Amino acid sequence: MKDTFEMTTRQSVLDYGMTFPDVYIDKPFHDDNWVLLRLKKGKKAFAWTYERNGQMCVNVKVNPEWRDFWRNTYKAVTPGWHQNKEHWNTIILNGTIPDREIKRMIAESFDLM
Repeated sequence: MKDTFEMTTRQSVLDYGMTFPDVYIDKPFHDDNWVLLRLKKGKKAFAWTYERNGQMCVNVKVNPEWRDFWRNTYKAVTPGWHQNKEHWNTIILNGTIPDREIKRMIAESFDLM
């Protein structure tokens, strides 16, 4: 399977996240920079999209057993910015991570909620 690198925009993350059941898009901070994907039940956010330092990012919840794997495998995965560093990673959408891996991390975040 050929790797694709198209998950580089907020919209690509939101579009993928909306494929999961019972999900909605939210802007809870009245700040267009922060757009979240939430579960309808419980209103828990599983993907936080925002621009930081000129790059689009998404924070995802991560199983602590996998946290360091992702951070060590991709330079564009860092400890969750503005979130618990043990349970959240930030993915910088700079085109260096294959789409399938970004989708895998988003799906895991959804599953953890």
